Amino acid sequence: MNEQAPINLEYSTVENAPSAREQEVLSVVLDLMVEEGDGFSMASVAKRASCSKETLYRWYGDRDGLLTSTVQWQASKVAMPKLDDANLTLEAFSDTLNEFASSWLSVLTSDVSIALNRLAVAHAGNNKSSLGQIVLENGPYAMRTRLLPIFLKGQKAGLIDVRGDEAFRLFFGLVIADAQIRALLGDDKKPTKTEIKKFAQSAVEQFLKLCGSKN
Repeated sequence: MNEQAPINLEYSTVENAPSAREQEVLSVVLDLMVEEGDGFSMASVAKRASCSKETLYRWYGDRDGLLTSTVQWQASKVAMPKLDDANLTLEAFSDTLNEFASSWLSVLTSDVSIALNRLAVAHAGNNKSSLGQIVLENGPYAMRTRLLPIFLKGQKAGLIDVRGDEAFRLFFGLVIADAQIRALLGDDKKPTKTEIKKFAQSAVEQFLKLCGSKN
């Protein structure tokens, strides 16, 4: 991944989370994208969500703003575990990475995320819409922004030797592996919660073997 300025995930905190009514609207957008792709109109969203187009434009500015908020909300479903860096232990660090990895895989292999990523890939570079860039910024780039502080804490505690971006690339490759590409290509066998947990644990163990402090 080329160098990229950190991009804040707007819905990564409770304070910035959408209201219950906004979540209803964003759920409608996600449903429409699964059903029809991203060819939906603001009018179709307003109709199904039982609100006015004026309300949508007031809340989101335009269609790209609505898409951005929808993708951000989906990405925010990846749980961000808290990590106390005071007297940080390898066990606590490993547990945090396991929790993040399991949540990330669960969200990424959901029907909604698969639909979003398929559309993003289809539209990337064709100027049909900005969905590809929206998903890129609020998917991999946002996950990088959320993980870097965790890696920094691990490095400061002497638990890992690998720095920021390199640590993220290794972690991304080990956790995501072929799960995303298989889902995008139509693999009907979705991993169970137990399988996701085991896969995440294996990925974290490999990550710590590769990146663990040699001291």
